[in-house]
Amino acid sequence: MLDPKPGDIVEIETGAGLAYVHVTHDHPSYPPVLRALPGLHAARPREPAALAARPGGFVAMMPLGAALARLGLAARVVAHVPPEGAARAFPTFRMPVRDRAGEVVYWWFWDGETLRYATVLSEEEARLPLREVMGADTFLDRITRQPRT
Repeated sequence: MLDPKPGDIVEIETGAGLAYVHVTHDHPSYPPVLRALPGLHAARPREPAALAARPGGFVAMMPLGAALARLGLAARVVAHVPPEGAARAFPTFRMPVRDRAGEVVYWWFWDGETLRYATVLSEEEARLPLREVMGADTFLDRITRQPRT
């Protein structure tokens, strides 16, 4: 089973094209953090490492190797690029805290070490990834809905 490490760029063969993810961080209590790199590709780019510098994509926590095995998708590490710039810091995740009726009462924000909260989300906070372990089917749906490049 594939066991990528932080810095690895993984190529995933989907029915819609080749998708790429950059494993960015490990946390002792959660699955690895990865960033889905934007776009689906008909063929491997000449410089797969350059994909990590492109903006866009989504951030998730998930056991990538297990998810890919469950989905039956072929994948391989094609490059290693340590996270740079803003991606170097552990990402901040948001979590809704709901009342009994299911309404969001406030939001927790977690940066891998500390928590803070807010009762109203700013535009920037609303773009933060959710603190959840993404399931394999959700992951596949999200990476295959990207535009072809």
